[in-house]
Amino acid sequence: MTFIIPTGKLLHSPANRIPGSINGRFTVAREAIAGRTRLPMCADRVSYTLDSTLETVNSAEEAATRAATDAGFDDEEVMKISMAVREAAVNAVLHGNAYDPAKKVTLAFERNGHDLVITVRDQGKGLDIGKVPDPLAPENLMKTSGRGIFLIRSFMDVVEIHPSHAGTELRMIKHVHGNAVNSKEASQ
Repeated sequence: MTFIIPTGKLLHSPANRIPGSINGRFTVAREAIAGRTRLPMCADRVSYTLDSTLETVNSAEEAATRAATDAGFDDEEVMKISMAVREAAVNAVLHGNAYDPAKKVTLAFERNGHDLVITVRDQGKGLDIGKVPDPLAPENLMKTSGRGIFLIRSFMDVVEIHPSHAGTELRMIKHVHGNAVNSKEASQ
C-alpha cells in the first residue's frame, strides 16, 4: 500500500513526531494502518521518500533508530545502525543528489527472517566506488570528511553499493542475533 501524507510530516505517535521533510510517501506491506497515527515498524517493509536536504538526515536517523529498536537490537547496535543510515543519507543528499530539490532520497527498511535490510537510494549521477579515497591512507587521516562508507561498512554486517546512471543504491544488512529474534517473535 502507498499512503500520501499531505502535511509532509509523518507521525509515529502523538508524542513522537519525526521532524523535517519526510515527504509524501511511505509503503507498508502486510499491515494496513488506516485510522492510525502511528507508523508500525513491525511491518515487513516500510519506505520513505525524502527531500534532498540535511534536515531529512535527522529524519532518516530517527526512522532507523525506531526500526532497529522494533527489530529488537540492543542500544549499542541501534546506535550503529542509526549512524550507518545517517552516513548513507548524508552521502545521498550531499554527494548523490547535490542538494537538488527536484531529486529525492528513498529510504527503506525491511525485516526478513533474521535480517534488518536497509536501502538508501539517491537520484544522482552514480558513485564510482573506485574514486572513493581510503580514509586510513596517511594523506587522508587528518581530513575532516570522507569516512562515511568506511563507517557504514564497520557498523553493518553486509554492505552492497549499486551505482547506476540513475543514482546509487546502498543496501545495508544487519543480522538479528539471539534474544533480539526471540523477543521480536514473542511480541507478535
